[in-house]
Amino acid sequence: MGRDAQQQVRKAVPSVGDSEVTAYVERLGKSLSARATGPRYPYSFSIANRRDLNAFALPGGPVWIHRGILHAAANESQVAGVLAHEIAHIAQRHAADQITKQLVANGFLGLLGAVLGNDPGGARTAQVGAQILAGGYLLKFSRDDERDADRIGIDIVRRAGWDPRGMAEFMDVLRREQGRDPGSVEVFLSTHPAPAERAVVLRQLAAKRPGGRRDSASFRAVKARALRLPPAPKSAR
Repeated sequence: MGRDAQQQVRKAVPSVGDSEVTAYVERLGKSLSARATGPRYPYSFSIANRRDLNAFALPGGPVWIHRGILHAAANESQVAGVLAHEIAHIAQRHAADQITKQLVANGFLGLLGAVLGNDPGGARTAQVGAQILAGGYLLKFSRDDERDADRIGIDIVRRAGWDPRGMAEFMDVLRREQGRDPGSVEVFLSTHPAPAERAVVLRQLAAKRPGGRRDSASFRAVKARALRLPPAPKSAR
């Protein structure tokens, strides 16, 4: 289902084509996903050529961040925190839980077997995935899921060697952008809890075991390169 979703996203979302920028995000993502618990999903990392700030995860491994994340982040630990949060959604199977709930709520009990793996041919699973994706359910996790992804994500960041405070700092970036350009975070805020609320909890979690890598020459070079690319559009409302 995640592969089908990734194909749909690639058709609908323009991606950054610069090989140095995409290779950097892929390396960073792989370093983080190697520290994730749970099934060893085939994680992949893509950059949407959008200037607004957003990121999302698809079931089974695909992670996307918007190019605007690279523009707005002040250091590498902040980008690592964004990626780790999305990796945690996948590792914790939040999408699978949401799909199951939507199937039950909409009376699709006959299709539930496809999601649970009772579909050797795979065609029925793809059909279910298309129906679920059409409703946009994969991009709307519950508040409990978001809190869980923050908690697990900060552990991933710490185990991978980055400073976990970067996750809370990026919430401050979102709050700043919300005041300066509300449209740049409109999509993000429609699918995530308020940054101020998350920042408080993240700082408490980070304070338990502070320390770690904050920045790198690679990030600074890639950010500068991303800023030199042709202007990216905002997401469609």
